[in-house]
Amino acid sequence: MDIESSITNLSGSAMNAESETSRPGTFSKLRRAAPQLDRLAGKRLRRRKLTIWAFAVDLLCIAVAYSVTSYAWLDAHHVEQVSRILVSVLPIYLGISFNNRGHQTELLIDAFRSGWRAGTALAWAAATLLLVAFFMKIGAEFSRLVFGFGTVLGIVLVVSWRSVLARIANRYLGPSPFATLCIYDDWPRSEFAGEGALDASAHGLSPDPADPAAIDHLGRVVMGMDSVVVHCPPEKRAQWAFVLKSLDVPSEIVTPELNALHPLAIGQRSGQTSLVLTSGPMPWNQRLLKRSFDLLITLLLMPILVPFIAVVALLIKIDSPGPVFFKQDRIGLGNRKFSIIKFRSMRTDMQDDRARKLTQRDDPRVTKFGKFIRSTSIDELPQFINVLRGDMSLVGPRPHAELALAGERLYWEVDNAYWHRHVVKPGITGLAQIRGHRGNTFDEQQLRDRLNADLEYVSEWSLISDMKILLRTISVVFHKNAF
Repeated sequence: MDIESSITNLSGSAMNAESETSRPGTFSKLRRAAPQLDRLAGKRLRRRKLTIWAFAVDLLCIAVAYSVTSYAWLDAHHVEQVSRILVSVLPIYLGISFNNRGHQTELLIDAFRSGWRAGTALAWAAATLLLVAFFMKIGAEFSRLVFGFGTVLGIVLVVSWRSVLARIANRYLGPSPFATLCIYDDWPRSEFAGEGALDASAHGLSPDPADPAAIDHLGRVVMGMDSVVVHCPPEKRAQWAFVLKSLDVPSEIVTPELNALHPLAIGQRSGQTSLVLTSGPMPWNQRLLKRSFDLLITLLLMPILVPFIAVVALLIKIDSPGPVFFKQDRIGLGNRKFSIIKFRSMRTDMQDDRARKLTQRDDPRVTKFGKFIRSTSIDELPQFINVLRGDMSLVGPRPHAELALAGERLYWEVDNAYWHRHVVKPGITGLAQIRGHRGNTFDEQQLRDRLNADLEYVSEWSLISDMKILLRTISVVFHKNAF
């Protein structure tokens, strides 16, 4: 019997408890008809292999680092020294790495995040060992030189290895590292459907809880998958939902009619299902943490910023007549306007206070010194005053003028989700900026790219992410789009 007739038989007998779907041979025919199921199921094994390699080479890098340092600095007994350090450091490193999930697939495919987690885990392991050695008075058993330089070399090796592993992982796992099975039941297949898309009727998949054979068949099909997503008409959703709850795989049902509402989650009110549309502001403890971080960093920088701002202010006065600072209304927290402070970089008689026209390359309105401070982002420094006032944060979505255009349309006309980025304070820098989305918005796609990054930042905020963004901002201070 050929494959097409097998599939036809599967579809026609899905409602029969004594059908062919209960036979082991039928499932193997389905695998031949849909070979992507085997490829998808194999992703779990590939992920496990990558995790094992990550652990093994991490430990090897750390061992090599301390061994090389010991061999370079000690004339004898270096094996004993290295053994003591490794026996102490490696278990602590593994414990910290497990705790911060430093070997998850989502991290291993991201060179920066993976390297950061591994490097910080080793740094914390070394710091922990030093603390233990101090209190237990066993510091004499370790060579401080070997331990110090070995730790630094270990961090370099581990971070470098993780960068290489990320490139390998992306090639090894393909476009997506997870096995997601998308079942289309009487529903048009999406143009974005990947290799895990299956037509329910063509492969004998039926959500009938009264048919043990159909339930068994579905259970075999989803075996080895990371998740199952069902696309079906509204009248079939209740039945699919009932059956999916019996599977040992996380499952979802797509409800496209809810797209217009942009819900965040599902809630329960008085026994009724509700859609959570907004989480409101950050919880008070997160707001306190973020505000404390902003004030701490800003106050620490003030001894450097104040004299530097004074020098820049003097040069602006020498370069062109007019005020030192430029103030403009921008959209801030809760979509409420505030006055942003920047160094003036344009001629006073040609300023556009409402940003009807964004700055162009070689813009005649920009002064000579103004061109320099814009290209180096020095014009943004007075915004630390906004941070002290509480109008802005160090990190957050960049604040825009109300009349700014993306191409020929206002920002919120391009995508009305634009307003959702203002549930947190705007920032001096942000996730969009470190990804290179800076400067003018000549077309609508440039605005969408920034908006997507801003919304991602809002939904995944953490103090660690703020720290990372601040550190990475250094690399984009000079940018081709800063003019």
